[in-house]
Amino acid sequence: MGWHDGCIRCMVGVPFASVIATVLCFAGVALFCGCGHEALSGTEKLIETYFSKNYQEYEYLIHVINAFQFVIYGIAIFFFLYGILLLAEGFYTTTAIKHILGEFKPPAMKGGLISTVTGGPPKGRSTRGRQPVHTIELICRCLGKWLGHPDKFVGVTYVITILWILIFACSAVPVYIYFNTWVTCQSIAFPGKTTTSVSTLCLDARMYGVLPWNAFPGKVCGTSLLAICKTSEFQMTFHLFIAAFVGAAATLVALLTYMVGASFNYAVLRVTGRSDRSKF
Repeated sequence: MGWHDGCIRCMVGVPFASVIATVLCFAGVALFCGCGHEALSGTEKLIETYFSKNYQEYEYLIHVINAFQFVIYGIAIFFFLYGILLLAEGFYTTTAIKHILGEFKPPAMKGGLISTVTGGPPKGRSTRGRQPVHTIELICRCLGKWLGHPDKFVGVTYVITILWILIFACSAVPVYIYFNTWVTCQSIAFPGKTTTSVSTLCLDARMYGVLPWNAFPGKVCGTSLLAICKTSEFQMTFHLFIAAFVGAAATLVALLTYMVGASFNYAVLRVTGRSDRSKF
């Protein structure tokens, strides 16, 4: 059997849900971390340029922003490693299910493919030419000793999903603040749409907890606020926060997809009485 036919048969064991979730997770995390990092930097510049002239008034805000940026670095690294781990688990578990149900019959191509799928060498073949130290099987087995059974993958992913929902909710807060600011600027730009005096339409950064109440000026009103909304810094920061929010939503969808796929695979293995085959 040629390599072409072998590849076609091997496609049966590909966990397409896990592959899609991994791509979505990487894209979402990259969007959230990259855009969120730059949006925080843009917010810092807007605050120190228009809302406060005293460094001591926004010094705490700068420390908070720097802390969030370091957290973003950690999130990017963690999801890169965990996404690869979940993808490997999806490949192994899906292949094990197909093999148990008889839907996956890999060809004996040089003794490597079957040993990777089933954990043993193909019958009638010598294992002298194998290099188990460099195979995916050994890596997966080492990871399996660390994390254990697939039900633990589901449990860990569930906890991460709950935590990510909190991050997703927090990412909506700056979008809400910037959207309210944009709506206020639209009211200032088109005064005929509101009965309120333009000079009384303001953005007070202190009311959002961004600055202390004794900060000066702390707020911007009327045409001055409209001028801020027209700057490229405000427009770019606003759109970056929206992109970060979309990235957080995409990551949440990816985590839910991981949970559904891993739960289904583990349930099938338990029903077939072969849950031990799900170990790495």
